[in-house]
This record gives sequence, C-alpha cells and structure tokens, in this order.
Amino acid sequence: MTTNNSSYFSSIALRSLSLRAGRLCSSTLVTMTLVVGLVAAGTLTASAQAPASQGLRGSDPEHTLPFTWDRWLDHDEISERLRTMEKTWPNMLSLQSLGDSYGGREMWMMTINNPDTGAELNKAAMFIEANVHGNEIQGAEVALYTLWYLMENYDRIPDIQRIVDERVIYLVPSVNPDGRDYFLDNHGSGARTGHIPVDSDGDGLFDEDPPEDLNGNGVIEQIRKHVPGEGNLRISHADPRMLERVPAGEFGDWVLLGQEGIDNDGDGRVNEDPIGGYDPNRNYASDWQPEYIQGGAMDYPFQLPEARAINDFMMTRPNIAGMQSYHNTGGMILRGPGAAWYGDYPRSDLAVYDELGENGERMLPYYDYIVIWQGLYSVHGGSIDWTNDGIGAVSFSNELWNGGQYFNSPLLQEQQEDPDQAISGGKGRFFFDDFLEFGDQFVEWAEFDHPTYGKVEMGGWKKLSNRVNPRFLSMELFHRNMAFTLYHADQMPLMSMAEPTVEKLSGDLYKVRVDVRNERLMPTILERAQDNRVVRPDLLSLSGAEVIAAGWVANKFQPGPTRQIDQEQLERIMIRSGHPGRTTKTVEYLVRGTGDITLKYDSVKGGSVERSVRLR
Repeated sequence: MTTNNSSYFSSIALRSLSLRAGRLCSSTLVTMTLVVGLVAAGTLTASAQAPASQGLRGSDPEHTLPFTWDRWLDHDEISERLRTMEKTWPNMLSLQSLGDSYGGREMWMMTINNPDTGAELNKAAMFIEANVHGNEIQGAEVALYTLWYLMENYDRIPDIQRIVDERVIYLVPSVNPDGRDYFLDNHGSGARTGHIPVDSDGDGLFDEDPPEDLNGNGVIEQIRKHVPGEGNLRISHADPRMLERVPAGEFGDWVLLGQEGIDNDGDGRVNEDPIGGYDPNRNYASDWQPEYIQGGAMDYPFQLPEARAINDFMMTRPNIAGMQSYHNTGGMILRGPGAAWYGDYPRSDLAVYDELGENGERMLPYYDYIVIWQGLYSVHGGSIDWTNDGIGAVSFSNELWNGGQYFNSPLLQEQQEDPDQAISGGKGRFFFDDFLEFGDQFVEWAEFDHPTYGKVEMGGWKKLSNRVNPRFLSMELFHRNMAFTLYHADQMPLMSMAEPTVEKLSGDLYKVRVDVRNERLMPTILERAQDNRVVRPDLLSLSGAEVIAAGWVANKFQPGPTRQIDQEQLERIMIRSGHPGRTTKTVEYLVRGTGDITLKYDSVKGGSVERSVRLR
C-alpha cells in the first residue's frame, strides 16, 4: 500500500458484507449475548439495543458494542466503558491507572497495541489527553469514540487496521476527573480548575466562598440588578433577554453582578474563593513561570498530581512521537510556542507542523491552525510546549467547538453579518437555542431577593451552552477530530530497510550497501529535540563481520565518493540528527568476513528494522 500523505486522503472503499436475511450467524449471537449482558450490568441502556434483524438490513455490520454518543458521561461511566472495551478486545487493549487525582479518582489510560505486529516500545506512539480543564468535557468523548471506532473497524477498513498495526496509541480520556464530575454534578461553576485547595483571596482560608445555587433550580445563574440611571448596561432592542453597553457619555439602567452566590466568609466579596483556583495546564516544565507572571501555575513544575503522573508515564515511553491534547472552544488547531519570548520552532520542525496543521484545517471546518501566543493568549508551562521541548513529540492542542458551526452555510454567514437579520450578533445564539434546542439552554430572567444585593434578577445561559457543542452535533465533532489525530499518528516516523546488496572485492573483503527510509512526514528526531538533547540518537549497526569503513552515498544512481562516517565504532553508528521524513539514505560499508551479517536501524521514535544478508 502507498503510504505517502496523499494516499491518506484518498477515498477508502468499504467492503460489503453479504448476509442472508433472517438468518443469524454465530458472531451475531455472540454480539446479542454481549449486549444483553451489558444492559443487565447497566453499561448500556435498553434504548441502545437493536433488533437482530436491524443489523442485517443496515448499511454496515452490527457494532460489537453499540454505544450511543449523544450524552456526556461522568467519571464512573467513563470507567465502565473503558473496562467494557478492554474486556471486549483484550488482545489489543490494556487499561491502567496513571494514579489518583487529588479527589481519589483514577486517571485511566488505555493502551492500544497489536502485539502480533511488534512490541509496544518498538513502535512510534501517539499520546492523546483530554479534559485537562474540568469544564472542557467533550474531549473525553472524542477519546472514547476514537478507541471504540478503531476497534469496531479494525477488520473492516484497511487503513484503520494498518494504523493500529503500525502504531501504539495511549489515551487518557480525563486528566481532570475531579473537575469533570464537579462540572457535571454541581451546576458547572468553577470546574475548570483541579481540586487541590487554594487560598484564592489570601485570607488564610481555602475554597470557602464558591458560587451557590440559591434558588435551587440546578443552574448557577448570572445576576443583574435594575439601577435606573446608574448602570452601564441597557436592555437590548434586538432581544429583551440581552443586555448591551450604553454609548460613551450615557448611563444605563442595569449592572451585572456576576454569578449566583453569597458572601460566605463575610469579607464583602461574593464567590471570590471557589473550589481549587489554579490552571492544570500551567504546571509543566517548559517555560514554567511563577504565579505573578502566569496565574494558576502553582509553586513549581509538576506539583500537581495529574501533571506529575502524566510526565512520569511519558518518561517511561520514549517512543511517544506525537501528542494531541483536546480542549474546549474556539475552533483552533494550536501549536506552540505558548509565549512570544520563547521564539519559534526551527524551520525543519515548522515544515512538519505546517503540513499537519494546514491539512487539519481542511479536515476540520471552521478551525484555524494558529500559534498559541499569536492567536489565543500567552501560555507558560503548558503541556504541549513540554511534550515538544521535553520529549521531542510533535504536539497539537485542539479547541473543539466553534460557535460558527451553527452558521454552516454561506447564506447564514452572510446573515450573521447583517444587523437587520434575526441571527446577527448575539441574536444568533438565542435564535438557535429557541429553534434548534427548543429553549433548553437559557434560563429566563426572574426576580430574586438576594441576601447581599437585595432585589435582583437571575437567569442566563446554562453550563452546557456556548463552550460545549450541542449534543446533536457531537458525532461530526468527534469523528473529524479523531480523523485529524489519526492522520497525525499516521505521519509519525516509520523506518524501513531495503534488501542489502553485496559486492565481493577480493578474498573476504566486501562492499555492502543498504537503503534506509523514513516512510512518513515526521523525522525520527525533531531539530528542537536534537538541540535540547532529549531524544537518544538513532543507531545504525552491523554485526557478523569486521567493519573497515563506512559512509553515506551521495547519489546511489551515480558513481562518486561516499561521505565518510568519522566515528570510532563503525559497527554501531550514532546518528544524532535522526532521519528526515520521506527520505531515503544509502549507507555503504567496507567489511571483512564470511557468512551472514545483520544490519539494523534502531530509532526511538521510528521503530527498528533489520536485514540479514550473506557475504559471498
């Protein structure tokens, strides 16, 4: 099979499955038995079941695990799905805990590896993390969907089988399970952080003043107060549910007072010391900065148990060549550096990032491929800066939902810019909630007697609006982001070696040539990783004969001198710069000996390949 970039985007013809109507094969009976067991165990709801005949009549074979993807799962449900998938595909999947969060929840990680095609550490690995911030929930479902899709389609889609066979994939669906459950169970407020107690207001107490659901409706609402002639906001003429700023020099009748809650600690402020109060994605060692420069960074790199657990695992897996972190909103494919003062990546590394990112824009409509500090904001101590700089992995962070995806036609995009249209500006959000989600995401303003603020109105958007995609759009978001990440994984380095050629010169003296190729886009060692010395050099070895000399052939199709390799141990050549992507290099040896010799190219990120040939 051709393995260049263009082939990845070529259409894949699905094999049809011929089944006799009304007849159940043995695999169908096994699937039905499994589904019944899962329903009894509470893993699947009864609505997930389908009549046996439905699978026979549909477009594709029945799924082994007919999971649904139209709701958000809490930590226990994620755990259950992971265990179920491991039990269903035990040869390919291995579940482990990287450790416990501060709240005692397991940080589950699933390894996908086909042991029949090689050992785990002998393949390039892709590391996928999600739900780093507690309220950024949809990445966990993308990770679970990826795992499920790969296993369900391993025997159906050749490219899926090839990726699974050639690569190792590590998935951590929820880096911040404490924040996830807090978001889902506690009205969503304050869930971005982890849950190590922090004294956010400097009064010597920890987490003592979080938001509260005062009216008991299950939503942490916004508070607005009517202050005739003394405010900076007014009711919008476009929609009475909206407030808008008054022009300069004028006064409005309303002010916003923040989120629903009270002054728990009596310091005159409301909601100023919520649960946690730090940023789980500012605690990594690359460009880490103290609190006065980078808010939420904590006291030192890897202080947080979640960041420390991930890094400890990565240090045992030097084969990790790619990293994908799923975040929340904005529709972005982000790459580092996180801060301008850090400079940009070397040119050869940028060529790799740019090709991946620009193809990602084609795969992910409404997403922009951008540098973190240029297109978003400065990030010091972020995870993808660390994985690029500290372990030499090409790393992206996807912001998964873009509100522009509501406006998915040229007509709607044009109307959005026209102030006279029903979906222009902030009106569009209300329009789509009213007509597509039937008003489910907005709580109408209602009067409330607040213990601190007096008579106010409370209302506003629910926690699942704006930053989290509507559930009816989940499948496309999951699949497109999965496809980009698998494309990234497919372009990790993959070494191959041609059949060596042997030419006898005299007696037991031979000239041996062999082509060594990196089949994919990414080099075995990034230039930044080489500069930082964080990846072991590639090794080219010859055993079974004495090596007299060795060199690189400039052009194997033309006669000419080789570029001699100046190392003491020519039987074991260190290649510190690694092997560039989509490149073939030819090495020539002058050896003395008889019998069989073995040539081996060993790369931490690109795997190892070897060939044997007889000197004769």
